Amino acid sequence: MQNPVYRRWIQLVLGLLVMMTISSYQYLWTLFVKPFQDATSSSLAAVQVTFTLIVALQSFLSPLQGAISDRFNPKYSIAVGTALGGLGWICAAHTTSLIGLYASVGLLCGVGTGMVYVSVVGLMVQWFPHRRGFAAGIVAAGYGMGAMFATFPITHAIAAEGFRNTLMKYGVIFGVIGVVLALGLRAPSKSEATDQVALPRADAAAQFQTTPREMLRTPLFWLMFFMMTIMATGGTMVVSNFAIFAHEFGVANAVVFGMAALPFALTLDRVTNGLTRPLFGWVSDHLGREMTMTVAFTLEALAILCLLIFRGHPYAFAILSGVVFFAWGEIFSLFPATLTDTFGTKHATTNYGFLYISFGVSGLLGGPVAALIHDAAGSWVPVFSIAIGLDVLSALLAFFVLLPARRRWLTNRHALVGAASSVTVPAA
Repeated sequence: MQNPVYRRWIQLVLGLLVMMTISSYQYLWTLFVKPFQDATSSSLAAVQVTFTLIVALQSFLSPLQGAISDRFNPKYSIAVGTALGGLGWICAAHTTSLIGLYASVGLLCGVGTGMVYVSVVGLMVQWFPHRRGFAAGIVAAGYGMGAMFATFPITHAIAAEGFRNTLMKYGVIFGVIGVVLALGLRAPSKSEATDQVALPRADAAAQFQTTPREMLRTPLFWLMFFMMTIMATGGTMVVSNFAIFAHEFGVANAVVFGMAALPFALTLDRVTNGLTRPLFGWVSDHLGREMTMTVAFTLEALAILCLLIFRGHPYAFAILSGVVFFAWGEIFSLFPATLTDTFGTKHATTNYGFLYISFGVSGLLGGPVAALIHDAAGSWVPVFSIAIGLDVLSALLAFFVLLPARRRWLTNRHALVGAASSVTVPAA
């Protein structure tokens, strides 16, 4: 019989690969904007509604998608999600109207991506109860970095075959590979999730399972929701307008390390945004969630401040942009791990679905609000200042509010479950 440790790591690899198959729908959308503008004779703003739909549907439907995954076999919901994503690109290859574009890429890819994302993260925090931050970070990195491997092939295919053939071909490839990988995923049995190595008291206390309805009634959940919202909003204000202010600062086309500063920075940013998720997740497994949040959020504030100060220096701009993304992307491993530590594993996917709505809120606020502030002030300085303030506020809340609040909550749960503090799990 296969060692339980190997089963965990196999599931983690499968989850990572599945996340990579869905990342292109969001991160490579930019490659298809101009072709769809021409094909539909539409404005940039009208076509970009598609991207808003992807992010909104992925985020705001995540509680429902998580509930479906918790209620039924998660591998089937993940398989359906990967199939919907591929189908979205296949349908988009034949569309000639904005409505068709919204229904294909916006609706199908948005819903499919959300089904996969929350379900895979929910599975991993169950498989790795003693390394939740690291496991959630690994699969989140797959989503953050997966498109990097498809960027050049898809760019070449668009130039050689046209965007419609490219959508058709890669929709089939991503959909089929995603379904096959998804069918290898499964939820851990009770013995696989809890066996042989003593859990920390906090994690043992979290074995007192909290339903989504109960969780939504706690101030602790809404504190986490608020923190993730403002942290994501502050980061989105900067990252969603990155290319625009690079040109305004006059550094976009400057040469750094033999490349133009903007594409170099974007490549570096994609790498650091992926690496930070498992790294800070791993750190939080050892240092503690709140202490890691405090360090990471403070680093994000300092990175944005330095980026603002040295905005006219191409090398500093390129390198500091990588630090900004590095200190921002960890929210996608720290918050799901903290949530599951606190409210238990039984409803982990659905519970995280509710928390993940905060990212959708940040998407609606960050980009548009930053643009409005810039237009009103005629400068990016107020935008950067607000982002820095939100990061500092998040860091302070993590240390002075979330840390003691979670301690009180877990102490109460520990008192209720009593013997649960002796629950054990196998080392990996």
